Amino acid sequence: MALHTEFQQQGNWLFRRRSYLPIGLLAVGLLVYLRKVHHPTEFPLYESAFQAYYMYAAICVSMLGLIVRIFTVGFSPKNTPGRNTSEGQVADTLNTTGIYSLVRHPLYVGNFFMWFGPALMTTHLWFIIAFTCIYWIYYERIMYAEEQFLYGKFGVKFSNWAKEVPAFIPKMSGFESPNVSFSWKKVLKKEKMGSRHCFQLSFFLTCWGACIEALFRQILSWLPSSLGVPWHTSF
Repeated sequence: MALHTEFQQQGNWLFRRRSYLPIGLLAVGLLVYLRKVHHPTEFPLYESAFQAYYMYAAICVSMLGLIVRIFTVGFSPKNTPGRNTSEGQVADTLNTTGIYSLVRHPLYVGNFFMWFGPALMTTHLWFIIAFTCIYWIYYERIMYAEEQFLYGKFGVKFSNWAKEVPAFIPKMSGFESPNVSFSWKKVLKKEKMGSRHCFQLSFFLTCWGACIEALFRQILSWLPSSLGVPWHTSF
């Protein structure tokens, strides 16, 4: 199978399952959080004077991602690429104005920052690096499949737009005003899942991680000392 065909098939498969990435991040993030509790020396910022400011900064990163998504969805015409369903790609028109005049996949840029915030909360350097790499591989396939669909539907119009606008890292000039008015109704209808994922990840990593850690300590305290398992046993 040719690589471009394989990439497109993988992208279409991942596109229909793109909501599962936060679940995997949550599971691994909780494990990293628990390790942070039991091995604080591995995490320089843990219980330091800068920890609170670091957490606030991580929340701001997530909020930045949510703002990007709100701006993108609010100015998007109906049935434009990016807000597609699990059944497949949908695009009646090619949106090249507004934030799409700066970056071709603004929703995925927003997703990255929304999920990068909770990843930062672990304060684990290698987890943060791994998350970034996994996110890129995961969404690179999805973006490739989307662009193959758009090229097949819009042809030269898409090619000309892609020559001027980067795929993921926004350019800093050439902004074109949106050709539709902002719609809060559309944002509230379509972004409730995105905002919920953002706050769920942050909540689970901070609150549920603490609860699981407390339960773990309590269970260890019930073990008889004859087993030789101290209450502070780590993993």
